[in-house]
Amino acid sequence: MTKPLVVYWNNQPSPYFVERLNAVVKRGTLDVEAWFNVVRTSERSWQVNEQDWLFRARYIPRRPFLGRMLNLPFPELKAAKPQLFISLYDRPQFALGSIAARAAAERTAYRVLPNYDAWSERTWWRELGKHLLFRALDGAKVPGPQGRALTMKYGLPEDRSFKVQQTIDVDHFARARTMTPQERETRRTDLGLSGCVFIYVGRLWSGKGLTYLIEAFRTVQSQIPDASLLLVGDGVEEAQYRAMVADLPRVAFAGFIQTKDMPEYYALADVMIFPTLGDPHGLVAEEAMAAGLPVICTENAGDIRLRLPDGEAGFIVPPADSAALADRMLRLAKDPALRQTFIERGTAIVKPQSPDAYARDFEVFVTTLLARPPRRTLAAYLLRGLGQVLLQTSRRSAPSGYVSLSGDSPS
Repeated sequence: MTKPLVVYWNNQPSPYFVERLNAVVKRGTLDVEAWFNVVRTSERSWQVNEQDWLFRARYIPRRPFLGRMLNLPFPELKAAKPQLFISLYDRPQFALGSIAARAAAERTAYRVLPNYDAWSERTWWRELGKHLLFRALDGAKVPGPQGRALTMKYGLPEDRSFKVQQTIDVDHFARARTMTPQERETRRTDLGLSGCVFIYVGRLWSGKGLTYLIEAFRTVQSQIPDASLLLVGDGVEEAQYRAMVADLPRVAFAGFIQTKDMPEYYALADVMIFPTLGDPHGLVAEEAMAAGLPVICTENAGDIRLRLPDGEAGFIVPPADSAALADRMLRLAKDPALRQTFIERGTAIVKPQSPDAYARDFEVFVTTLLARPPRRTLAAYLLRGLGQVLLQTSRRSAPSGYVSLSGDSPS
């Protein structure tokens, strides 16, 4: 029996995305192909090793369109004709590509994550465009109820929105719990850390709420002088944050750490802080729970109240509220028994969230959507016609080739 061809178009091959698609391929029920625009964007520092990929992949080249250069997969769509085409939708090139897919693929779907005003630029024409796109869409892949609510807001029926669990490699991050006390103390000392160590993992950028974390830590340290803060990551505002903590002792900047080495850094901490102002998800919360840490997170991380039960595995605080953040940090710093209770609950929550769980959900999403008829709305017919026009513009363009796993990637 022929496997359905699923093309998944993403901006770049993040470590999470690669491990999940590898898990889908291992199940052997779908023919999966990934398309990317770039190896990595300028604000990302993760390593990309294509030899680890089990799926076929292409990098979509930039092509001229109405005076602009955009990553547009028109010739690739004409050649592939997938049963299901999944993409993002929040940039012009993804919107145009998904419209072209209406004429080339049997079904089209979007990956939809929650979004927040702190991170999103909302204009009337963007909102109007989303209403048109979603009214033509066959289905959506969402991580939970907030993503589903967003798809319904823009016109997708509830029964065409499918939950696919966002996952991490739980066993990998659980290695943090195997570090010996002696090695932990030595490494903490080398970094200038002592007492209760709070860790942040992510970009050093204002949208992550770091200003409020630093304000909160200043309050914590005024009451618990030996408390420490470990910041793991890099970003465009690193110099600004270094200046903000110049007068605070025991604040360490570890720089960007690759995923393979992250358990060694989680192992040095006692509490994870994620003060984001508007993350679509924020899987560092799950990483920390797998590593054996209680988590304090703002409520502006997608579906966080379902992922991190408040008062059970950690604390949820309002965004941009340094006082509330400091209060929860002090409670955990002063109460090791409460930290242990949160750790036990957190590790139990994340234990089933492996890449194979994602692969099972993804398989159900694909097979269920393909079994349903395509949308037959006015928007669907209009965008199918527009998609045929867009595909005609690719007559002189050749499809991009598959990634050579033994060679260098384009940048």
